[in-house]
Amino acid sequence: MSLSADAFAFVRDHVRAESAIVLDAGKVYLVDSRLMPLARACGHADVTEFVRHVQRTRDPVLLRRVVEALTTNETSFYRDNDPFVALRQDVLPALAARRPQRRLRIWTAACSTGQEPYSVAMAVRETPAIQRFYVDILGTDLSEEVLERARRAEYSQLEVNRGLPATTLVRHFQRSGASWKLNPEIASMVKFSRLNLTRPFGPIGQFDVVFLRNVLIYFDVETKRDVLRRVRQVMAPDGYLFLGAAEMTMGVDDSWERVPAGRSSVYRIREDAAALAR
Repeated sequence: MSLSADAFAFVRDHVRAESAIVLDAGKVYLVDSRLMPLARACGHADVTEFVRHVQRTRDPVLLRRVVEALTTNETSFYRDNDPFVALRQDVLPALAARRPQRRLRIWTAACSTGQEPYSVAMAVRETPAIQRFYVDILGTDLSEEVLERARRAEYSQLEVNRGLPATTLVRHFQRSGASWKLNPEIASMVKFSRLNLTRPFGPIGQFDVVFLRNVLIYFDVETKRDVLRRVRQVMAPDGYLFLGAAEMTMGVDDSWERVPAGRSSVYRIREDAAALAR
């Protein structure tokens, strides 16, 4: 391992300041392994030398790439499956009954290389109740590098093997050499944009459904509270929030209530909180 204590401290503080991700002392090996390819690509013998170069130059591109290298990009199609069943069978039909204008907006935050928003798009296509709806899906992430991959909508055999049923693969993808390319009619449903959840969201509009799954676990309580507060501000009062299986709003932001949805659960803005927001 080539990472010195002072170099780790710099990376830890920078990553926390820019992304709110907490890297404790046990993550030294992770930082070293994630930054080694970047260090070598920049011509440095080891990670400590690379980090000291970044400290000295304050190169904005390298500072951003350090943060992106430490962002966890674990993802797969239909991850955990139950939330997508709940979306298709419970959430989307319920919204369809309350949206006479036949428009829906869905946001998947920290979407990595795009498997989650594209899974949402495929679920939308397979929901009879909203076949005549215009559905706008936004995928955002901190890393521009993973967003570029998401925009290509092309995945390896290993990536499509993770969570994607064979029938869905055949229906919505085409072979592209050794990879699989998502059909344009599905890919065109999703737009991608860079967004840092720990910063003001900007003019992204209002959403009927928000996927914020397996993200809050990386934040401290205050950051979780702040993110959930700002998510409330961009959600329709009767909208639905999906969190990861290990995440909850209890004890963090009591403006939400957890409600069952199939074998999963979703979060709604409490009526009293929604009234206050109006």
